[in-house]
Amino acid sequence: MEESPIACIGYMALLIILYPVPANQSVMISRIFKEVHFDASHRLLHYQGKCAFLHGHRWKVEVWMEGRVDEKTGILVDYNTIKSVIERFDHQVLLNQEDPLVSAIQAIQPVITTPGEPTSELLASFIADLLNEECARLGLQARVIRIRVWESPTCHAEVAYESQ
Repeated sequence: MEESPIACIGYMALLIILYPVPANQSVMISRIFKEVHFDASHRLLHYQGKCAFLHGHRWKVEVWMEGRVDEKTGILVDYNTIKSVIERFDHQVLLNQEDPLVSAIQAIQPVITTPGEPTSELLASFIADLLNEECARLGLQARVIRIRVWESPTCHAEVAYESQ
C-alpha cells in the first residue's frame, strides 16, 4: 500500500479566557434628554414691575436624566413619562401659595401653587422634584441631573445636580 501525500492545513489555536464580571459592572448607566413645552400663566407676588400681573408664557423645559437602564426594557425612563409629568402644568395657573389670587381663581379652576414665587428658577427645581418622585414611584433608578426652564426664547433658569 502506497502512502498518499497528506495535505497539511495549518490551524491556529484559539484560547478564550472568560473572567467573571462583578455585578456592579454589568449594569448600564445611561443619560437621556427630553424637551417638553407647555402654556401656563403666572405672576410674581413680590415683584415690582409688570411681572406682578397675571400673564402667560410658552414655557420650554429641557431635562437630562441619569441612572440604571432597566435590564428587561432597555429603557432608563420612558420619554412619555417625562412628558406627562411636565404637561401637568399645561394650561394651568401657577401661583405662590401665599398669593391672595389662589382662592379667587380656585373658585373657577384649579391652581398649581408653589412654595415661593413661580419663577423659572423655582419651577426648575419643582419639576425636577416631581420627575424624581415619579421615577421612585415607578421603581426606576433614574434621577434628574440637569433641568432648564425657559420662560421666553431668550431667558431660562438651569439647575444642575452632581452625578453620583
